[in-house]
Amino acid sequence: MIMDSVAVPAESRARAAPGARSVPARAVREVVPAEPGRSARWHVHDYPSPFARWNHHPEYEVHLIRDGTGRYIVGDDIGLFSAGHLALVGPHVPHDWISDLEPGQRIPGRDVVFQFHGDWLRGCEQLLPELLALTPLWTAAAGGIEFLGRSARIGAEQLELIGSTSGARRLQHIFALFDVMASAPEQERRTLGGAWRGPVSDPAAADVVSAALTYVVDNLTGVVRLSTAAARAGMSESAFSRCFKRATGMTFTDVVRKLRMAHAAKLLMQTAEPVAAVATAVGYVNLSNFNRQFRAQHGMTPTCYRATTRRDLTFVSSG
Repeated sequence: MIMDSVAVPAESRARAAPGARSVPARAVREVVPAEPGRSARWHVHDYPSPFARWNHHPEYEVHLIRDGTGRYIVGDDIGLFSAGHLALVGPHVPHDWISDLEPGQRIPGRDVVFQFHGDWLRGCEQLLPELLALTPLWTAAAGGIEFLGRSARIGAEQLELIGSTSGARRLQHIFALFDVMASAPEQERRTLGGAWRGPVSDPAAADVVSAALTYVVDNLTGVVRLSTAAARAGMSESAFSRCFKRATGMTFTDVVRKLRMAHAAKLLMQTAEPVAAVATAVGYVNLSNFNRQFRAQHGMTPTCYRATTRRDLTFVSSG
């Protein structure tokens, strides 16, 4: 059962540490605009940028870091990144790449992003059945995949070429990128957010999961109720729970806890807020319960996590 929590006004949360960017109260639903004459969206952005924030969307995303170091958050997975980091993120998985900057510092063109919808993929598969060979890639990408070594380097090259070409040549590089990711050897790929499962093959179940995840991330810092999620899906609580668990591999409670702990880790990295304030900001009114859940998720106390992540970022930046 999801324990109700107290919503906290966004303006009262997340006092930024020196040099840190402002922290959104929750993962933002990003609307990926269609580009005339193009089947998928490719763009580059700086850091900081309105695009560089904790967000989620129904599209798949291939994300390349050209420059800088820091920590990524993909679903409930948190790790270090440096220049050349290449990842594929599945639909509706909250994600962010956070660089530790000095006040006023900016990294031009840090991120290269390619976003495409699952419906487009399925349409391509109907016309080009050879693309069905990529199905295992999209299944593995439910939570996210980080590519390493040669696969990351060649994948990054193809990703860059998508942005500098058009027409049939652009499609050539899109499919080449897909092939590089699909054929990456086991030692050159690492699963992110491994608890996530997908994509969901049953369209009705997919709609239920999509609506539920949107509800969770939109209310992550306040009250999240299983009853509300079930009502939005037009289902009883028991039917919703069974459907959600069957489709995602996790209970609704597990998803809420994992995403709240990921957001807590983000706040600890990016702000100077006391641990008690971070706990409240991610929906926990009981500090002891928050500390217990955080330690279970991350293997250390919130205070130790804050100290460790800042030390790690300093090491990566100087390395």
